[in-house]
Amino acid sequence: MKVKCVLCDTIQDIDSQSLKAKRLRNRRIHMYLCRECDQRISVKTKQRHATGKFHLYEEKKKSDSLI
Repeated sequence: MKVKCVLCDTIQDIDSQSLKAKRLRNRRIHMYLCRECDQRISVKTKQRHATGKFHLYEEKKKSDSLI
């Protein structure tokens, strides 16, 4: 299966029977990132997280009185 990285537009071949390929076929929302882009994003995220100014906000869930 040929896939294209969303960030750098490189085209790569992955195994058609792999889990990543199945996810890309069945769920169109999933996007493919090549190894270089994935590693670059993870390193930059870890650096931002280390600064102490990086916050993950969770969605506030409304409690339903009927449940």
